[in-house]
Amino acid sequence: MNIEDARIYCLSKASATEDFPFDETTLAFRVENKIFAITDLENTEWFCVKCNPDRAIELRDRYSAIKPAWHMNKRHWNMMDIECMSDSLVKELIDHSYEEVIKKLPKKVRAKYGI
Repeated sequence: MNIEDARIYCLSKASATEDFPFDETTLAFRVENKIFAITDLENTEWFCVKCNPDRAIELRDRYSAIKPAWHMNKRHWNMMDIECMSDSLVKELIDHSYEEVIKKLPKKVRAKYGI
């Protein structure tokens, strides 16, 4: 998967938005103003997603293209080289990240997403 396909997929999620909160090249994808994915447009070899801590470790052990996210909480964030992974796995991990963020929202807001 390339960065534009990943971007389109992130933005296809309900209420997803994108912005540049840190600088002109670091693109963040948000739901309810909470980041669920982040990437650098100048270095598209990495694409960070939130992950359940136990699953994060399992994924890092299983796939060489998944590592602890640099500059992020390594317990909850993985960095993936999306060009070296199957599209279906990238989409699955974006979905998981999106759901992990929604799970932390207030119950009234979560109800809107069916999670």
